[in-house]
Amino acid sequence: MSALTPQSDMPTPTTDKITQAAMETIYLCKFRVSMDGEWLCLRELDDISLTPDPEPTHEDPNYLMANERMNLMNMAKLSIKGLIESALNLGRTLDSDYAPLQQFFVVMEHCLKHGLKAKKTFLGQNKSFWGPLELVEKLVPEAAEITASVKDLPGLKTPVGRGRAWLRLALMQKKLSEYMKALINRKDLLSEFYEPNALMMEEEGAIIAGLLVGLNVIDANFCMKGEDLDSQVGVIDFSMYLKDGNSTKGNEGDGQITAILDQKNYVEELNRHLSATVNNLQAKVDALEKSNTKLTEELAVANNRIITLQEEMERVKEESSYILESNRKVTKDRTADGQALTEARKQLKEETQLRLDVEKELEVQIGMRQEMELAMKMLEKDVCEKQDALVALRQQLDDLRALKHELSFKLQSSDMGAKQKSELNSRLEEKTNQMAATIKQLEQSEKDLVKQAKTLNSAANKLIQKHH
Repeated sequence: MSALTPQSDMPTPTTDKITQAAMETIYLCKFRVSMDGEWLCLRELDDISLTPDPEPTHEDPNYLMANERMNLMNMAKLSIKGLIESALNLGRTLDSDYAPLQQFFVVMEHCLKHGLKAKKTFLGQNKSFWGPLELVEKLVPEAAEITASVKDLPGLKTPVGRGRAWLRLALMQKKLSEYMKALINRKDLLSEFYEPNALMMEEEGAIIAGLLVGLNVIDANFCMKGEDLDSQVGVIDFSMYLKDGNSTKGNEGDGQITAILDQKNYVEELNRHLSATVNNLQAKVDALEKSNTKLTEELAVANNRIITLQEEMERVKEESSYILESNRKVTKDRTADGQALTEARKQLKEETQLRLDVEKELEVQIGMRQEMELAMKMLEKDVCEKQDALVALRQQLDDLRALKHELSFKLQSSDMGAKQKSELNSRLEEKTNQMAATIKQLEQSEKDLVKQAKTLNSAANKLIQKHH
C-alpha cells in the first residue's frame, strides 16, 4: 500500500483519485486485498490510512484470525453466489474446466485449511484438511461411499489431492452442505485438527455450511482419472469478483429472473432439509418422552427406596442410642467389676488351655477319621470287585441253565443217549448247586462288608460329633 501513501499530510489530487478508483473498482464489500503470511486477507477500505504510518505495531493474533475468518466467509458468499448465477445462465450443468467452479473449490480449500494444526512427520510439518474430511463417514454413513471412492483412485498420492477429490464428489452427490453441517456440529472431534479460533470452530463455519445448501440446484460432472489434483496451486483469483458497471446495468433483467429462480430452488431445497430435520426432531422427541417415562418410574422407585432407607436410618439411630446408653452403664460398672475381670481372665486362660487340648484331640480324631476313610475306600473297592465277580458267576449260571435246558430238550428227542445225558444232567445240577451255594456265600460276604462299612461310618460320625 505504499503507492497509496502520500509524502505529505495534506491531501493531494493524486490521493483523491487513487481513493476514488479504489472505491469504484474493488467490489468486495468495501474490502481491500493484502498479504498476511501465507493467507490472502481482505481488509476494509475504511482502514486505509492516507497518512504515513508511524512505526509498525504487532497486531493481536485473535484479531487477525477473526479478520481472516470474516474475509473467507465473504469470499465464500461471493463464490457461491457467482457460481449459482452462472450455473443458472448455463443450464445448471458444470464440469471441472469451469473457472467459477474451480475458484469455489479453491475458496473451500482455504476455508478448510484455516487454523489447521500442523502435524509433525519425518519430512517436517504437514497441514492437510483430509483428516477432518475422513471423519464425515463416521458421522454420516452415506459419506462412506465417496470416501472409499477417493481412497481407490489410483492417481491420488497426497492427502491434499484426496481432500480435493472428496469435495468434488460431495458436490456431485449434492450432499456437501449436509456433510459440512454434520462435521461442524462435532466441535469435540474437530478440536483434534483445528485451533480454537479456526473458521471451522467458529460461527463463520456454520454460516458457510448453510450457504452451501444453494449449490444443491447445480448439476456437476467431474472426471477424476485424468485430473492432477495433487499438484494444483490453490490461489484465489480476485479479478473474477471485481465490479463491472457496464455489464451489471445491462443484465439487471436477467439477474432478477435468475435470482427468482435461485430463490425458488433454494427455498425448495431448504424446505426439504427442514422437513428432514423436523422428522429427526420428532423421533428425538419420542425417544425423550420414552426416556422421561422411564426416568419417572425410576424416580418413583428411588423415592420409595429413599423412604425405606430413612426408616432404616431412624431404626439404626435408635439402636445406636440404646447401645451408647448400655455402654455408658458398662463404663460405670467397670470399676466395681475389676475382681470379676481377673476371674474372667483366669477362666479365659483355663478355657484356652482346654481348647488347645481339644484341638490336639481333634487332630488325633481327624487322623483316625482319615485312616477310617481310607479303610472305607478299600472296602468299597473290595465290594465292587466282589460284585463284578458275582455278576460274572451269575452270567455263568445263566449260561449253564441255558445249556441245561438245551440238553434236556435233546434228552427228550434221543432215547439212545438217555443214560449218558441223565448222568451229565445230574453233574450239571450238582455244579449249578455248587455255584448257587458259592453265590450265596459271596452275597453273604458282601452283606458283611456293607455292615462293616456302615459301622465304620457311624463310628466316624460319632467321633466327629464328639469333637464338635
